[in-house]
Amino acid sequence: MSMRKMLLGLLLALGVTPACAQDKTFDLKISHWVPASHPLQKALEDWATAVEKASGGTIKSKVFPAQQLGKAFDHYDMARDGIADVTYVNPGYQPGRFPIVGAGELPFLMSDAKGGSEALDAWYRKYADKEMKDVKYCLAFIHSPSSFHSRTRKIVVPDDIKGMKIRPAHATMANFVTLLGGTNVQSSAPEVRDIIERGVADAVTFPWGSLVLFGIDKVTKYHMDAPLYVTTFVFVMNKDKYSQMSDKQKKAIDDNCNTEAAGRVGEPWGKFEDAGLDKVKAEEGHEVYKLTPEQTALWKKASEPLVKAWADNVRKTGVDPDAAMAELKASLAKYNALTQ
Repeated sequence: MSMRKMLLGLLLALGVTPACAQDKTFDLKISHWVPASHPLQKALEDWATAVEKASGGTIKSKVFPAQQLGKAFDHYDMARDGIADVTYVNPGYQPGRFPIVGAGELPFLMSDAKGGSEALDAWYRKYADKEMKDVKYCLAFIHSPSSFHSRTRKIVVPDDIKGMKIRPAHATMANFVTLLGGTNVQSSAPEVRDIIERGVADAVTFPWGSLVLFGIDKVTKYHMDAPLYVTTFVFVMNKDKYSQMSDKQKKAIDDNCNTEAAGRVGEPWGKFEDAGLDKVKAEEGHEVYKLTPEQTALWKKASEPLVKAWADNVRKTGVDPDAAMAELKASLAKYNALTQ
């Protein structure tokens, strides 16, 4: 009998399984669609490092930014089909496909990126198995609350949108623009500066730090400082890849696919976006303005049909929208991220 077999026999007799020796090494492809200079790149690198450490070095990863592996729109299906192993998804890019998580896009709901990310994730876990069943759901998060940035005129009350051409952040904002008599101009984030400069769009809904990162502050002048909306995002994973892993490796993934991890992803991005507000305020020729309580009330009233449309879509999935919304608000209150 060889020395190795004797040792193995001894270990097994002692009830010690040499799991590390048996664990297959995985090289995960992690894909996203924003520039490598965006804070999401570091968040994903940090996530990968935490998983590698927890797996005893058996799960390694490489992050592919800027749509290298596929278009922003396709990232959910890329994880489902194994084109990438872990992907960053904006569910709002595909109107009607993920109606439940769309609650997070509704106006004047969330006030803070870290707490909002934790609250959204904690709430969505029970629905994700149904709504995103083709993939392993990892976590959900948001960016900081954001609103309108305009080149042509100040947007103060809902009536100001009438006749304007606006690039919306997602399906819910697009519906809002239509509802208020504006026209939507669709474009990816990197194209926004160009379409405003050329007059194809008059305004955009965009978070503050990204406004500066993408150079949109160079072509806009009027900025509403209000928690009008956030965008929801998820990390999802290929199911087959996860199922091939050992229990220890699955635990390394699971320990980084939880509500605490959602806060770790949302917080640095939130800080990056919030810092953009001061940058824009400090620039020449920009007007940053807050809404009065009366103006805020008008926006909330104007957004009621969006809440109804969300509820109607959720009802079709067999979920009670009133109960789901009450749960989301309770979760936001728990994590101190509910807009007052």
